[in-house]
Amino acid sequence: MLRPWTFSQNPRQILRQCRQLHNTAARLAQATNSDASSTIATPKWTADSIRTGLVAKKRGMTVMWDNNGVRVPVTVLQLENCQVTANIVYKRPNQTEYHAVQLGASDRPSRTTTHQMKGHFRKANVPPKYIVREFPVTPDAHVPIGTTLSAIHFVPGQYVDVIANSIGKGFQGTMKRWNFKGLRASHGVSVSHRSAGATGAHQDPGRVWPGKKMAGRLGGERITVQNLTVMRVDSQLDLIFLKGAVPGVDDAQVLIRDAKKKLVSVAKAHQAQGEYEQVLPKGVDDLPFPAGTKEMAKNLPATIEAPSKRVTSPFVPRE
Repeated sequence: MLRPWTFSQNPRQILRQCRQLHNTAARLAQATNSDASSTIATPKWTADSIRTGLVAKKRGMTVMWDNNGVRVPVTVLQLENCQVTANIVYKRPNQTEYHAVQLGASDRPSRTTTHQMKGHFRKANVPPKYIVREFPVTPDAHVPIGTTLSAIHFVPGQYVDVIANSIGKGFQGTMKRWNFKGLRASHGVSVSHRSAGATGAHQDPGRVWPGKKMAGRLGGERITVQNLTVMRVDSQLDLIFLKGAVPGVDDAQVLIRDAKKKLVSVAKAHQAQGEYEQVLPKGVDDLPFPAGTKEMAKNLPATIEAPSKRVTSPFVPRE
């Protein structure tokens, strides 16, 4: 609608205003179309993407048999209401940005939670948690706050890294701590055959060098076990079965993420060479992106197992 004062202006000014109205309408239409496309189109995982990890509890070890009858020792990890509590974007002094997804796991009573953390969880609209950890991600891998993650975040057949505190063994000697072979158990050594032996370097330098391997406290350190295979995923009980051992005692909190060496780095290398069929491990077609959620698990089978890596069956005699 043209206002009365418009007719008092010259035609050039009227044309300029009409162009401004047209450009504004075009920008609004473009923004509306982009918003609609973003709500409809789902983001896709690429080799340059780094997804968030998960916070789980170690439940213990057991064994399973694949479809060829191969016995595989596995560690069972379980998710306990793992939810997104924050998305972190921090600008470093060198003008680069740090992106991370903060997760909370294992609900705890409100009476045992500090007031500061109560406010943090209230802002995220999630119940209080026992453990809160963050995982560095790429800018396209942020997850909406309050999202509940599922065990299908990891696909059977892929490789993961597990981070946890190792079992504390207390004060131990050099044979157990550093695998020293010990001294002779006879011919004058007597009962000191498990000792470390001489630690000094005679008169020069006349002292023990820093970093000398000696008796001391063993275990209780942050350990990362790399390149463990996901053998099975149970979305109903939120169980993840990993091939091999995981550090920590039973019921300890562990961090799981995509393997940096056998998945992330290998995917980037294959994509750079144009070998797109080898970007993901054998038997893995795609990864849930930006994360595997409870809503996504409703459309998938309750239990998914990885295909056997063995080519032949052990029960069939060889020709």
